[in-house]
Amino acid sequence: MITVQNETFRNIPTLHVVKANQKQNNELPTVFFLHGYTSAKEHNLPIAYLLAEKGFRVILPDAIHHGEREGSIQGKKRDALFWNIVLQSIQEIEYLKEELKERSLIHKERIGISGTSMGAITTYGALSQYNWIDAAVAYMGTAYFQSFVNVQIQMLEDAGYPLDKDVVNKTLQKLQSVDLSQRFESLNERPLFIWHGEQDEVVPFEYSNTLYKDLQHYYKAQPENLKFLSEPKTAHKVSRVATLAGVNWFSEHLLTEQVKATVW
Repeated sequence: MITVQNETFRNIPTLHVVKANQKQNNELPTVFFLHGYTSAKEHNLPIAYLLAEKGFRVILPDAIHHGEREGSIQGKKRDALFWNIVLQSIQEIEYLKEELKERSLIHKERIGISGTSMGAITTYGALSQYNWIDAAVAYMGTAYFQSFVNVQIQMLEDAGYPLDKDVVNKTLQKLQSVDLSQRFESLNERPLFIWHGEQDEVVPFEYSNTLYKDLQHYYKAQPENLKFLSEPKTAHKVSRVATLAGVNWFSEHLLTEQVKATVW
């Protein structure tokens, strides 16, 4: 049986998903799964369920201004705060990891991170910062922060939304330090699975296609640790094929034979 429990870690509302008979086990392999923009933690429960079935502890947090933390920030006002949300989520991944570590619930060498859209963007940012992340799955995101933020700024300006240039510049400066595209070497050939639908009109497919090509140079010693899967007829929605491939990726790279034996 899979249990789903609302828990608050460091003032961050989360869903804690795990097999009932493993909930209190110390130091389980753990995956943090991050939702997309305007979404919430509950929307990714199908993926969390499949991961928990494999033997993972899965933590799904609500990003600031989303889900239980939505508050009054919505619409264009939230659009203008997109990158602040990403930056805060990158910080909060560290807070969540430390809380689980203090409770002896996380295996320090078997930690994965994944996300959809904005969650995938956050995943890329976290990979640039934290070498304790052992494997990652990025669904329909982009690691090219500068390029994507420029597109978003133009969209907001075209829509007539007033932007404070000083605030924009400060945000751009902060993004430089977490922009994975500026420090691909920080991946250190850690297992990374990238998925993107080729008909995506929200986060264009070409971002992931280009990323895969750029990263091959950084995975020469372990090319098997980098995988890219695309689907020609899929738009901005994670398919079942992508879901299962991501679950299998984490199972391959993070589960011990001991854990597999207890589940299978």
